[in-house]
Amino acid sequence: MEKSFTIVSEYGIHARPATRLVNLAMSFSSEIDLTAMGKTVNLKSIMGLMSLGIYKGEHVTIHITGPDAEKAMIAIADFLITEGLGKLA
Repeated sequence: MEKSFTIVSEYGIHARPATRLVNLAMSFSSEIDLTAMGKTVNLKSIMGLMSLGIYKGEHVTIHITGPDAEKAMIAIADFLITEGLGKLA
């Protein structure tokens, strides 16, 4: 399962929302990856996510495989949109 988003937050995905996003991803058993700027990281890794340096206007893709993939995608998409971080691309 895969969805793409455009980052709309003026600050991109900075430390505070990144931590909350990683914690959300960790609550699911599925494998969750985020791809941006040609690099893919495990969304359950704060260091991996922060290493990307995702700024406003970047396109990111969330890829999820596993038993709770659908629930995870709904929760992550909802988080990105409601927190004002991203919109569906």
